[in-house]
Amino acid sequence: MIRPATPADVPAIVDMIRSLAEYEKSLDKVETTAEMLHEALFGDSPAVFCHIAADGEDVAGFALWFLTYSTWLGRHGIHLEDLFVHPDHRGRGYGRELLAELARICVERGYGRLEWAVLDWNTPAIEFYHSLGAGPLDEWIPYRITGPALERLAATAGSAESTEGTRSTR
Repeated sequence: MIRPATPADVPAIVDMIRSLAEYEKSLDKVETTAEMLHEALFGDSPAVFCHIAADGEDVAGFALWFLTYSTWLGRHGIHLEDLFVHPDHRGRGYGRELLAELARICVERGYGRLEWAVLDWNTPAIEFYHSLGAGPLDEWIPYRITGPALERLAATAGSAESTEGTRSTR
């Protein structure tokens, strides 16, 4: 059964986030705590959402997502941040059901896209996504700025002089 996450699911979700990070060889990068995730999902202004794949009383997997907006489509979309199914629950269709629920939300709400990223070495996931009809966006290269570089850039906000109307002298 697929259902929206509840506050009681937060510890299981954090555990699955850690399991996913371990699989992706990045456990040392996980900073998320149960308190942080609870606030993100259930605080005053939630901007991230989660669905659970339940196997009876067990949490078998989760899909954590947020809204995006396409200026080209003029509509929202969904970005799937994490999809994870416990290894002992794999092969039962939970991953497909979680993605199908997000696709249903997209169609129901008129959203134009369901997007996510996958590590280039994760062959099982890539094959699974291809089986659903998904394909890579080869022409787009993801970029990210974090940590000290993010802080340095933020410190320059409002301090740059306008370069409008200038041209390169090279």
